[in-house]
Amino acid sequence: MKKITLICIGSIKEKYLKDAIDEYSKRIQKFFELNIIELPESKLLSSQKEIERALCEEGEKVLEKAKGKTLVSLCVEGKQQTSEEFATFVNQKTDLGELCFVIGSSFGLSQKVKQNSINISFSKLTFPHQLMRVIFLEQLYRAGTIINNVTYHK
Repeated sequence: MKKITLICIGSIKEKYLKDAIDEYSKRIQKFFELNIIELPESKLLSSQKEIERALCEEGEKVLEKAKGKTLVSLCVEGKQQTSEEFATFVNQKTDLGELCFVIGSSFGLSQKVKQNSINISFSKLTFPHQLMRVIFLEQLYRAGTIINNVTYHK
């Protein structure tokens, strides 16, 4: 089975988001072996220098967890795709090995992570990183249905 890892900075506290994540994670198991890794988010920071330091620390942890996998950053600077294009991308990349997506913290991702990954954007809009996890998992499930010709995608 094709393997996909999702690395997330920060944890989910809201029950409604946890329920959605659990539901899509369960559905995804039909198509992919999914592993979700939560890394701790740096505490509230007050200066740009502290934010940069925190992003660098978080980035090093992401790169360590993603070693040996094709890394994909979900970031606003990335390339936008249709659901069909995303499904093709996932299918092609998982044929080559494990695919690893990363969702950054409320401050985003370090430049080092972005420079060492394929960058994809789901929208020009800004989403809370907790909600982005649900959006990503729904799109990954949708990609699985497209790849496997299962009725869901419209």
